[in-house]
Amino acid sequence: MKTNAARLLDTLGVDYELREYEVDPEDLSAETVAAKVGLPAEQVFKTLVARGDRTGVLLAVVPGDAELDLKALARLSGDRKVDTVPLKELQPLTGYIRGGVTAIGGKKEYPVFADETIDLFDVISVSAGVRGTQLLLTPTAYQAVTKCKVGPISRPKG
Repeated sequence: MKTNAARLLDTLGVDYELREYEVDPEDLSAETVAAKVGLPAEQVFKTLVARGDRTGVLLAVVPGDAELDLKALARLSGDRKVDTVPLKELQPLTGYIRGGVTAIGGKKEYPVFADETIDLFDVISVSAGVRGTQLLLTPTAYQAVTKCKVGPISRPKG
């Protein structure tokens, strides 16, 4: 199934692979998705929606085996304070539901900030814009399409 993100990549001539998996609505964790698409969790990036006091709504892209460091994101985005948005705001802001948020081909373009570990891999996996489908592409292509700013915005879980 082609998603808006996949169609946008087609239009831009970007190489990618779609990888589908069985969705468990009770477990949308990046670790579970990673296992289902056959990649290590640190190579599967999750897209979180946050709001900065200066930037407004922004997207944070962090590895599946880590959590978002809000203070580090604030530093990178130029905000004094950043918080993740409440779940009920996710769809109105992005057009996506939890487990299907992507920075590619959204209904509105928000600033995107990606964790520096994105550059460690030849291929990364991100949501294709729906639950059950991941996009695999190079970090270089992802950064070009999303115009993301890269920096240290994650920390180990715990």
